[in-house]
Amino acid sequence: MKLQVAIDRVSLEYAAETAAKLDGIVDIVEFGTSLVKDYGLLNMTQTVKSLKHAQALIDIKTIDEGEYEFRKGYESGANILTVMGGSSVDTIKKVSQVAQEAGQEIFIDLMETDNQKMAEIANIPDAIYGIHHSKDNVSGFDAVATVEQFHKDFPDIKRISVAGGINLDTASRLAKQGIVESVIVGGGILKAEDPVKAAKTFMEAIG
Repeated sequence: MKLQVAIDRVSLEYAAETAAKLDGIVDIVEFGTSLVKDYGLLNMTQTVKSLKHAQALIDIKTIDEGEYEFRKGYESGANILTVMGGSSVDTIKKVSQVAQEAGQEIFIDLMETDNQKMAEIANIPDAIYGIHHSKDNVSGFDAVATVEQFHKDFPDIKRISVAGGINLDTASRLAKQGIVESVIVGGGILKAEDPVKAAKTFMEAIG
């Protein structure tokens, strides 16, 4: 299982420093939506392209204008870009095509995406499907149980990621469950006294 670390709601300078420290330790460095909104893709390009080992995911959360946004995102150095599951099926198909042409990857963020919509978008080639518990959602979230149910509902989907308050115990249980391709951790690493040490601990926890 891969570890994706989300860097978000910080200065671009801090994001660059942290990404450099985590490069080579974690599998995927995510540059969060707030960074994109605060600084824009043009200002982020140098930081994104500076990664030498980890994949770079830019969480642009595309909902429309898919072809344009994905082309700009890949030009900015992203290996993986995000599109919302709630966007139109046509948008998702368009960004999937752009990803294939660029030789890069697509991540479908399933935040607030119901099973009816999932049935319409469950066959996007090579897409990563991200189970994502909203930060603003005050209800509880059992990542392991949610992943298990998702796998039962959509057994043909092989590439699954999960995010939402993931701690060491949950990450370890998800690894043992053996369903998800990657687990996304934000505050559990970025808010630690030593983010590098925390990242290494998570890597050990997921084997």
